[in-house]
Amino acid sequence: MSAAHDLSGLPQAASADLQQIVTFRIDDRTLGVEVEAVREIKGWQPTTPLPNAASHVLGVINLRGAIIAVYDLRRRLGLGPAEVSRSSVVIVVDLGERLAGILVDAVSDIIDMPRSSFRAAPDIAGEGDDALKALLVRGNDVIALLDLSAIVRETPI
Repeated sequence: MSAAHDLSGLPQAASADLQQIVTFRIDDRTLGVEVEAVREIKGWQPTTPLPNAASHVLGVINLRGAIIAVYDLRRRLGLGPAEVSRSSVVIVVDLGERLAGILVDAVSDIIDMPRSSFRAAPDIAGEGDDALKALLVRGNDVIALLDLSAIVRETPI
């Protein structure tokens, strides 16, 4: 295994070498995804559980006729099950061939990040390790940029 993840697959920003990132919270952690992958952000709604689904798959919802799987990001990252609150939201992401939802504690912001602030994620070989695409340095803060295809790789239906 290499000591770092390859950053060559990260999207290139069109203007001034900037990438727009949707940031959100899981406990005291700030994470993000590329804005072009986000289709919409919606409030929590109960899911329909599916038999034999992975433990981090909460179930499915009907989003205007499209059935999408909703993933508990907290559990997928090895942080225990999510506790739904008034600020909990589902970020609906477009993975090209399908839509998926990820449950997060709250959405924070949309930020512009220069490519020079992207760092390779360390190879830590822990639960959820493959879910990191890069780390973004913003002042004294570090934002974990998620690899959505790794988060939702299991197909529950």
